[in-house]
Amino acid sequence: MNPYVLTILLSSLGLGTVLTFASSHWLLAWMGLEINTLAIIPLMARQYHPRAVEATTKYFLTQATAAAMILFASTTNAWLVGEWDIQQLTHPIAVTTAMLALALKVGLAPVHFWLPEVLQGLDLTTGLILSTWQKLAPFALMLQVAPTVNSSLIVTLGLLSTLVGGWGGLNQTQLRKILAYSSIAHLGWMVLIMQFAPSITLLSLIMYIIMTSSAFMTLKTNNSLTINALAISWTKAPTLAALAILVLLSLGGLPPLSGFMPKWLILQELTKQGLPMSATLAAMTALLSLYFYLRLCYAMTLTIWPNTLAATTPWRLDFTHTTLPLSLVTMLALSLLPLTPAMAALLNL
Repeated sequence: MNPYVLTILLSSLGLGTVLTFASSHWLLAWMGLEINTLAIIPLMARQYHPRAVEATTKYFLTQATAAAMILFASTTNAWLVGEWDIQQLTHPIAVTTAMLALALKVGLAPVHFWLPEVLQGLDLTTGLILSTWQKLAPFALMLQVAPTVNSSLIVTLGLLSTLVGGWGGLNQTQLRKILAYSSIAHLGWMVLIMQFAPSITLLSLIMYIIMTSSAFMTLKTNNSLTINALAISWTKAPTLAALAILVLLSLGGLPPLSGFMPKWLILQELTKQGLPMSATLAAMTALLSLYFYLRLCYAMTLTIWPNTLAATTPWRLDFTHTTLPLSLVTMLALSLLPLTPAMAALLNL
């Protein structure tokens, strides 16, 4: 892609998100979301592959539907209540419609069906943008709308997403689909606590972005798209493979790693709010996700790619691209757990 065009598209991506962040009026927020969607579509379709075009079309139709629902919800609220302000979305019909539209935008269950299919059709770099940056603007709106939404709806969306995210990834062999279901499960954890402790939701979102970035960059460095392709990653880069296992376990939320921090705080807050059953169900669904992360770890370390040659493996080549961003996010994805008390103090928990 022409570097000037790429610069314009990435600038528009940033502009759309910042516009939504800065807006207090529904129409301005809607415009930001639309700029965001229109900026990423050429990036998605740049491969000129039928699957990429199909993924782009699915993404466009889904996002257009969600944007229309947001416009409908905000107009309904303005008609019935007389307010265009985002935080004054008070009518039950408008609030529920807006929340479901934003759930469709980010890919929460039960309106998640587009996300694995779209992510499967993209290359890993665009998939990383879709899984991280594209979640920011809708989440900013969800955090503002959440206080007026029925808490049963939010908890149901959260629990259903953690369940679907764990269950859906069990039988997948494509790494991009596995990461899509991982994304759905993590979004479910964030939504679960959104109404009770927005600061924990924000912390979870930051941790999710760090861990997902590390996972996508690792796969891109290894050039792996399927579970079978992971079997040669140990031969390609043993150190990276060892760190990748820890990143996957961090995504699963195992205690010594950074990924345990948000889950710990969320379960603690749910128990404080008198929702022990929801906390138990969420913890149980985390085991489903942990299973497919362990499956990836097994494929990466305990299986050997069939090789009949006695010579040095031909794929052990020097990396030509920079690994500084990868090393930075991997370090953060593994070592932030000791900072939990500081984070809790910072967020006034």
